[in-house]
Amino acid sequence: MTSQLDKATAFRALHERRGAFIIPNPWDAGTAKLLAAMGYEALATTSLGVANTVGSSGVSLDVILANARAIVDATELPVSVDLENCGADEPKRAAEAIRRAAEAGAVGGSIEDFSGDRDRPIYDFSHAVERVQAAVEVARALPIPFTLTARAENFLHGRKDIDDTVRRLQAFEAAGADVLYSPGLYDLATIRTVVSSLSKPFNHVMGFADPTLTVGQLSAAGVKRISVGGAMSRYALAAFLSCAREMKDKGSFTYIREMADVGALRSAFAAVTPP
Repeated sequence: MTSQLDKATAFRALHERRGAFIIPNPWDAGTAKLLAAMGYEALATTSLGVANTVGSSGVSLDVILANARAIVDATELPVSVDLENCGADEPKRAAEAIRRAAEAGAVGGSIEDFSGDRDRPIYDFSHAVERVQAAVEVARALPIPFTLTARAENFLHGRKDIDDTVRRLQAFEAAGADVLYSPGLYDLATIRTVVSSLSKPFNHVMGFADPTLTVGQLSAAGVKRISVGGAMSRYALAAFLSCAREMKDKGSFTYIREMADVGALRSAFAAVTPP
């Protein structure tokens, strides 16, 4: 069994090698095992995917961490956790989520500046930086090289202010974050502008971006890590709803032709020792 230290070291190495890598987002143990069987090198959780799984518009930090543990235990791959705002406004309390993620077996995790308050969705600049600083302190005190990602959420919450976004990401970088992330950047020119302003690895999420972009284009723009957030979960649910509508509206079952092969599923699931 691969140790957490080995996973953490391998995860860091992915960010240091040349070119971009894809870090897909499973939402449960089964999807994690399928991705591992396909040869992906690391996984990231998705809080939206978890919420979809439990049928809720949002989930608590406890639920996020329980899901992370299930995904960690499902494969030998490094796992980074989408911790949302880390479950607290106050910096030191929020930073505790980093320690808890490591205790769940993860080797990376994120802290973001979305407050959860729809009226004031983005933390004030100084407060956001203090939260990242606190998270960095906790991450550096861990016995593994935990990869901390700091997210600037402006573009997801109606604040398409590129200057403020860059300012925040640069401050998060200076505070010690290992990876920077700004979900909601759509086009290659904007992505290139943001990435060129930073010296540390940048994670780009394709769930909110121009779907015609390729790994090659993003890598050439300087992106290091490519995730998809809840996109695969939403795609799976779209297929589920299509099947349900066909049965209800047409009384037919033609979707059965496109089912995943049960043998391939069993093979992927058997490749990892059951928990």
